Amino acid sequence: MMWNFGFAAGVAAVAIGVIAGGAQAQGQGGMPPKQVGVVEMTRQEVPRIVTLPGRAVAASATAIRPRVGGIVTEILYQPGKQIEAGTPMFRIEDTTYQANLAGAEAQVASAEAQVTQAQSAYDRTEQLLGSGATQAQAETARATLDQARAAVQSAQAALTLARAELGWTTVTSPISGIASVSETSVGDLVTAGQAEAMATVTQLDPIEVDMYEPSSRFLSVLDDINDGNLRLNDELNATLTLENGRVYQAVGELVAPGVTVSTSTGSIDTRFRFANPDNLLLPGMFLRGQVELGVTQAFLVSQSAASRDKIGNLSAWVVEDGRVTQRQLTEDGSYEQQWVVTDGLENGDMLVVDGLAGLSEGAEVVSVPVTFDENGVVRDVPADDAPAADDATDPETQAAQDDAPATE
Repeated sequence: MMWNFGFAAGVAAVAIGVIAGGAQAQGQGGMPPKQVGVVEMTRQEVPRIVTLPGRAVAASATAIRPRVGGIVTEILYQPGKQIEAGTPMFRIEDTTYQANLAGAEAQVASAEAQVTQAQSAYDRTEQLLGSGATQAQAETARATLDQARAAVQSAQAALTLARAELGWTTVTSPISGIASVSETSVGDLVTAGQAEAMATVTQLDPIEVDMYEPSSRFLSVLDDINDGNLRLNDELNATLTLENGRVYQAVGELVAPGVTVSTSTGSIDTRFRFANPDNLLLPGMFLRGQVELGVTQAFLVSQSAASRDKIGNLSAWVVEDGRVTQRQLTEDGSYEQQWVVTDGLENGDMLVVDGLAGLSEGAEVVSVPVTFDENGVVRDVPADDAPAADDATDPETQAAQDDAPATE
């Protein structure tokens, strides 16, 4: 009985020793290095695209007002429909203007008769000059003829005005565009030069978009050009993103660059023109514009691989000699869901893009080369395409693999 008890105590001591030894070995060995996916950084030419807030404005819009007064007798157009320049929109009662035209025509006829009479008197005076008429009489006849001719010109001017006023009783659109609902009803009295518009006509195709760029960014672009960091395109074009996130298909062309800075917003207003055949863009609509300025030398860093701190500084993890270190990055906008990084990286740097959770400064890692597919998802690089340097593992892991028994 005593022997059994001693034997059991010995077995227990051995078990405790084995457990303690295993725990000590585990403490000495620690956790294996974490695997992280990396991509090699290469400086390249990247399109310099700036995103700007914008607002659509009509390329042309006009308020329709009467040029003569009278009672509105007809509304000749359909609201909301496309009309062409010169299309009749309203008709004003024209009896008065027809009478004025007839009176003006009579004045012209009377003035022309006076010219005929004055011409005959002048011709007779010229023939009798020296025998039955004096030089003074000839000069008087000449003056009467000139006055008659001037009266004809005045009467013709009045006739032209009377004819124009009669034509103005039909109110037409000076531009092509979409006509609004009429603000005037049949039977309303309108006056020439009134403040209230009878309707409006707005040209929607093409349409223009004002984009607002902060003056500080404008100065930054100038600095990049002067330093040789940015090569401008020969032409500046723009694309649009609608309020629902949809990308507008048409490409806009620069109409007028901004030359003044707003005193209220500190921004520069630049205008672009876009084709709008479907009238999808309407004046007053808020938009987001992307303007491609040119190309710059920079690194493309996936937005999922970088993070910002509380004050907005951008940083990413880089593998150096088997350990990770955090780099502060300087970005200059984005391109296709990637940050355009101009400072903080060098050619050949191994940027950590996968396995970012739990990383700490100086932590030992195993680098695994990865790439991004067309949807921006991290994928492993095929073994044939992986660089030799990226396949290297740490000495302890390699020794463990060499000592492992071969398997069929």
